[in-house]
Amino acid sequence: MPRLAVPGDELELTIETLAYGARGIARVDGFVVFVAGALPGDRVRARVDRVKRRHAEATTLDVLEPGPDRVVAPCAHFPACGGCRLQNLAYPIQAELKERQVRDALVRIAGIAEAPVAAIVPADEPYAYRNKLEYAFANTPDGVAAGLHRAGRFDDILAITHCWLTGELGNAVRDAVQQWARDNRLDAYEQRSGRGSLRHLVVREARTTGSALVVIVTADADLADRDGFVRALRRFPEVRSIHWAVNDGVAEVTNLPTTLLAGEATIDERVLGLVFAVGPTTFMQTNTAMVERLYSLALEDCGLRGDEVVFDLYSGVGTISLALAQRARSVFGMELSTASVESARQNAVRNGLTNASFIAGDVAKQLPLLVEAAGRAPDVVVVDPPRAGLAPKALRRIAELSAPRLVYVSCNPTTLAGDARLLVTHGYRLDAARPLDLFPQTPHVETVARFSRS
Repeated sequence: MPRLAVPGDELELTIETLAYGARGIARVDGFVVFVAGALPGDRVRARVDRVKRRHAEATTLDVLEPGPDRVVAPCAHFPACGGCRLQNLAYPIQAELKERQVRDALVRIAGIAEAPVAAIVPADEPYAYRNKLEYAFANTPDGVAAGLHRAGRFDDILAITHCWLTGELGNAVRDAVQQWARDNRLDAYEQRSGRGSLRHLVVREARTTGSALVVIVTADADLADRDGFVRALRRFPEVRSIHWAVNDGVAEVTNLPTTLLAGEATIDERVLGLVFAVGPTTFMQTNTAMVERLYSLALEDCGLRGDEVVFDLYSGVGTISLALAQRARSVFGMELSTASVESARQNAVRNGLTNASFIAGDVAKQLPLLVEAAGRAPDVVVVDPPRAGLAPKALRRIAELSAPRLVYVSCNPTTLAGDARLLVTHGYRLDAARPLDLFPQTPHVETVARFSRS
């Protein structure tokens, strides 16, 4: 970095590419500068925010010359809203860069010089793909509003008039609830003062069945005009499940016990021909169309013939497990959440699958329970860990199973690469990695990686 470059200095930079997380990468005398708000090919004026030993971080002040793939973002809330960071980058380039980021991570972090990364599977639809949105309430001069967090701010809510990532139903439901709240002159909860009632609104859609579930979260145990709230939502025949939750704590969470106000307790979603019950706290991938592509690739990489024993780790409500059970002799799933395990068992019964078993447990500590239940080591292991990847102890326990094939479903190329490096030291070889874009307009990318014993 130039000797005089210190926080507060302004530099003219040419952006080479994007880092994972959607910051532009520029170089000054070989020194890397990560630039927020910049796109590949841009010539920008940027302010240096901080200087570290190996890189600097800066923020774009002005785009002097736009890159060839910069486009006009369609959303009126971009870039203030934190939901999207890449709306101003042409979609094919978004997908191309995500593929490159997966490859670069495997080369740089995992140390796999010729990383076997296939072409990315782009999204079927770059907009209106999300089946779930969580809004936070805020007080505005026009009354209470259901909005999204301002980029980089946990304490600032931006009122939303139209979100491009959800569909017409999702936008209409949000507006109807917001109008109901204004008609009742309700206030949003404010953490600093502890006053106000409304905290969050969750809208979930089952895209394959056309049904929706809505949860309103309040700070107190009194939902004003609950009958009017239900009536406001009954205008939409798709809304078949209406819930209310109370959050009287400090944390801004929505994963809470609920009271059913109207309709059924859950709605149904179909994935790969299987039916899954979706409740207020059920984890499901937020892009219904692309999750089928994701799980299909995972099944393909398992290479099942019908006589295998499969372990599905971090199995959630059984989406991958039950798809595997249709093709394997038996499947054993492990998941830390006891509620998810119970849902997985119910989903197995509902789909008439008797060869799938689920155990609540910590993979790092209780993996032997699966071996005991199966009576033998697995032929195939499937892992779908959280964004942080596999804990070192969990990875070691998984490697000790010595399964001939391991399929890793990742939502973070950086942690995938770190885990791949360790799996190689435990005797595995990376045979293939296929990125998929489940989250257009955002930096996130999914990858299905197939490993085999060396």
